[in-house]
Amino acid sequence: MKYIGLNKSVVEAKDAVVSTLDHGFLYGMGLFETFRTYNGVPFLLRRHLDRLADGCRQLGIPFEPDEASLRDWITRVMDKNELKDAYIRYTVTAGEDILGLPAGDYSRPNHLLYIKELPRQPAALYSEGKGIQLLQLRRNTPEGPVRLKSLHYMNNILAKRELAGYASAAGGTEGLMLTAEGNIAEGIVSNIFFISNEVLHTPDLATGILPGITREMVLKLAPAAGLRVEEGLYRWEQLQAADEVFLTNSVQEIVPVTTLWHGDEALTVGTGRCGAHTAQLITLYRERTGEPV
Repeated sequence: MKYIGLNKSVVEAKDAVVSTLDHGFLYGMGLFETFRTYNGVPFLLRRHLDRLADGCRQLGIPFEPDEASLRDWITRVMDKNELKDAYIRYTVTAGEDILGLPAGDYSRPNHLLYIKELPRQPAALYSEGKGIQLLQLRRNTPEGPVRLKSLHYMNNILAKRELAGYASAAGGTEGLMLTAEGNIAEGIVSNIFFISNEVLHTPDLATGILPGITREMVLKLAPAAGLRVEEGLYRWEQLQAADEVFLTNSVQEIVPVTTLWHGDEALTVGTGRCGAHTAQLITLYRERTGEPV
């Protein structure tokens, strides 16, 4: 990443700096969105901006979404980095303020665009799937009524550190966290779904999970795949009994899960390959992105 977007400009990475008094740095007061492009076009950008705007309102950070302006800025940063397609992180920090906890709104936010080459995913990932490792670390509760995609990422980083200690990590597994009550929450960087008896299940937002943009789209696509949708409270044992399991995020899309790890014990999901319903959802999703299916 040679160039970074900073407050609508494009600068060399070494010159992209913010103040040490930025409350994003001091107190984690800031939000971000991660998404990707298809043929140079950011996917579901309006939905990402809507979520970002809602979060900024809750944090008292001034933010007016301007989709056309952001698309232009993204293109300029991509061009400087000589990228045709990209992984994009758009961050809005609270900006510089007093050393202390303010009661009022912020006034000088910083906007940053981190853009890098898309991680290359082997085609086999979407047919052979990947594993998930049940973690001992519990998902923390959100700071407010609904989890924001905020700069508070210690829980996720600690989860990543725990995952690295398992033998399964060498195979590229995702870590799965439960709530304090023992219900399924979400992955370190993903939402989770499972299918049993033609019903698509995913944890309810009441568990404190992030309301993922790809999660939202999958829920809308489910009826076209012949699935009834249910959001609720689920246990690890229900995953173990599921016909199909998959993960979602904006960069990897829909990824089948074919192995469940609990400690060093592994359980195969279904046939050990991408299930029929998951494959249909992948097709429906990619039809909307314009990617080959």
